[in-house]
Amino acid sequence: MQTQYINNAIQIAWTYLTVQQFIKKHPAFTMGGLRSLIFNEHQNRLAESGAICRIGRKVLICEEKFFAWIETLQKTPAKSQSKIN
Repeated sequence: MQTQYINNAIQIAWTYLTVQQFIKKHPAFTMGGLRSLIFNEHQNRLAESGAICRIGRKVLICEEKFFAWIETLQKTPAKSQSKIN
């Protein structure tokens, strides 16, 4: 029973990374760009996603929630433009 509980806890564990670790793992993001997103988290709705966790002065990013937030920024696909005659 104890082993099953531990296995379930591991399956639902989130992956948290520091800002440095995040940009090393995902080079599409720069240090300045990521820090700007975090600084403006209440304006850009990143705070609502739960992707940013603070422990004292340390800022941690939940990968899964961060990329889910990125997906919410995507606009609906543009309608195909009709050809100009």
